[in-house]
Amino acid sequence: QNSHTVKTIRKSLCTLNNQSVTGAENMKIVLIFLFIAPLALSARAEKDFSSLDSAASPETKARFAMLDDVRILANGLLQLGHGLKDFVHKTKGQMNDIFQKLYIFDRSFYELSLQTSEIKEEEEELRQTTARLQINNEEIKNLSQEMNLKIEDLIQNKIQLQEKVWGLEDKVTKLAIIQPAVQETNEISSLRAFVEQQDNHIKQLLKIVEDQHVQLDKQHNQIMELEDKLNHIELQELTENSFTGEQTEPEATSFLVHNSTAVTYKFEGAAPDCTALYNSGIQSSGIYTIKPNGSEAFDVYCETKLGSSWTVIQNRVDGSLDFNQTWEAYAKGFGDLNEEFWLGLNKTYSITKQGDYILRIELQDWKDNKRYVEYAFSLGGPETDYTLQLSRISGSIPNALPEQTELRFSTADHDMATINNFNCPENYLGGWWHSECEETNLNGKYVAPRSKGRLDRRKGLYWKPKKGRYYLLKSTKIMIHPTDLKSFD
Repeated sequence: QNSHTVKTIRKSLCTLNNQSVTGAENMKIVLIFLFIAPLALSARAEKDFSSLDSAASPETKARFAMLDDVRILANGLLQLGHGLKDFVHKTKGQMNDIFQKLYIFDRSFYELSLQTSEIKEEEEELRQTTARLQINNEEIKNLSQEMNLKIEDLIQNKIQLQEKVWGLEDKVTKLAIIQPAVQETNEISSLRAFVEQQDNHIKQLLKIVEDQHVQLDKQHNQIMELEDKLNHIELQELTENSFTGEQTEPEATSFLVHNSTAVTYKFEGAAPDCTALYNSGIQSSGIYTIKPNGSEAFDVYCETKLGSSWTVIQNRVDGSLDFNQTWEAYAKGFGDLNEEFWLGLNKTYSITKQGDYILRIELQDWKDNKRYVEYAFSLGGPETDYTLQLSRISGSIPNALPEQTELRFSTADHDMATINNFNCPENYLGGWWHSECEETNLNGKYVAPRSKGRLDRRKGLYWKPKKGRYYLLKSTKIMIHPTDLKSFD
């Protein structure tokens, strides 16, 4: 029986050494050894005990052979124990890595939950505040309507009183001639006092109405600001960044698109701008060469629309071109006339100094709604930092650029109008005619609606009226035309 047991153990050890087994199989073999080993040791002990009684037994040599087998078994068990120990350490290390990753995941999830809760709380507070302000706004509107009705009644009363006063003045004139009695004089004095009292009462009511109107305007501005903040927190993809709900533009505005096959046309002679080319018979949109008076010839993109041709000085469609350029780049121009580009301040000035021009700005939001605004304008030369002055002519969007104000062009490396130690081009990116560092900057960073960083969004491509919301833009185009345009909206 012992011989059979030893053979079984040897066979198991050979199997363990010659074959690669999984951790579960090692555990099974260990259990088998732990079960067999006590039996073998017990049988061996009995054999040894019986051999003590017969010291001169002829089986002494067999006894030593069995002892060798037990040693081999013990050695095999020791090796198996070391292998099992390594396996346990390896498994323990893998489990520690898994627990560490789970801990990091739980901590990240917890922090994200806290941030989400804070955003939801802030959003709910803004909603509640907006609701309260809207209720106050309705109450003020109702009060204003009541006050208007009272004012109308008072005006009617005032008209009637004025008629009575005029009649009384006639009577006073007659009485002065015929020397009225004392009773009639007292009546006239009392009527005059009553009229003066009514006038004072009307003045007080008008003052109250004016104060109510001022308060109503303040409440309306607060509601607009809160709605704007709420829209930024919700980060709605397109709703808060569209022109929906405003008056649509009566004419179709076409924006430049990528056109790698655009043809460059050459005009025979000195054409001062795109309008002159159109009047000469070249009436297709494309790239042409012009030569303003007193300037070198250069290429421009001419846009045919509204019965004429406009010289495009800026075009943005997809953010493929970085507009955060230096002063020198903005002066000379950069980009591809077939795609996104800035024509250059020097070239634009050489065109506009030939006469009076119209500046047209076309805007498109992320729902493909299109708006425009047109200005009569003047552009200064490099000695004035290309100062721009505007006067609105027409448009389908609220104005976002100050009128009748000298706006100096500036970039991050050439800021000539730092407001309150705040560098507009450096903080809002891109060169522009900044005014009090407002967010309107059509040369800013191109930002898609789902951008999460609010600071980056405020550096983006926006149209921002002074009292109104942000309009996040998908594409913009700026172009000029002489003021002799016969029909421009």
